[in-house]
Amino acid sequence: MKNRSTLQWLISPIFLLALFAASMGLFWQTSGEANAYTNHRGETVTINGRGLYAYDTLSTAAQMQGNDLITLAVGLPLLAISTWLAFNGSLRGRLLLTGTLGFFLYTYMSMSMLTAYNNLFLVYVALFGLSLYAFILSMMSFDLASLPRHFSPHLPHRPIVALLFLVGGFLSLAWLGRIGSPLLNGTTPALENTTTLVIQAMDLVLIMPLAFLAGVLLLRRNAWGYLLASVFVLKAATLGMGVSAMGINMALQGVSDSLAIVVPFLVITLLNLAATVTLLKNITE
Repeated sequence: MKNRSTLQWLISPIFLLALFAASMGLFWQTSGEANAYTNHRGETVTINGRGLYAYDTLSTAAQMQGNDLITLAVGLPLLAISTWLAFNGSLRGRLLLTGTLGFFLYTYMSMSMLTAYNNLFLVYVALFGLSLYAFILSMMSFDLASLPRHFSPHLPHRPIVALLFLVGGFLSLAWLGRIGSPLLNGTTPALENTTTLVIQAMDLVLIMPLAFLAGVLLLRRNAWGYLLASVFVLKAATLGMGVSAMGINMALQGVSDSLAIVVPFLVITLLNLAATVTLLKNITE
């Protein structure tokens, strides 16, 4: 595998730092209680007041802890398994590893910029940087000239393309709908204790265009289409798991309307898991 030695030096600290950060987010407790807070735009929210996410809102803290759970239960085992497979010459392993690194990149990019400042800020920044460069090196490890030949001609291209367009369209409608209505009415969308819409910006710049680009290129049987689609469906599956866990945890914490988040993302998770299995089954090593 190309760049193996460098990736070894990057993936090991990603695993250890993510294990530490997610464990602290879930299990580190401090005394304190939730309290009301009115932000600079006059929106009243509830600050969590406990644990690592003491200065985040109750809603944001529940989301972070849901994501910490998925990191421990899914992300880290998948990182270990895919790294072992990739380093032993498996193409499936390399695709899984690249998609898993995409999960860590997205997760800790968002936590670096969205989580209220706490003692792990530099850990989040380190994970963001390590995941970014590991993801780039993993993407560079593929031989694009030969990649399409490793996929079976029986691969159901059109259903996978339809799924990519579905995810891209869903995120576009969901986030532009949240932004557009307040913009037209001259009001501000719910920001809680943040100053802007970080996740929406990330999804509209990184995730939504990638879904459409991967779909178009896969439809054309382009080598980049096979690579981007394979990476995207795994990333979308882990993203769906994370958001579903966030929604369930928010409901357990009494956050209103949180269960409405769970259903569409559970569907996205299941569809992308099915697409991931289909893609991997149609690869010859």
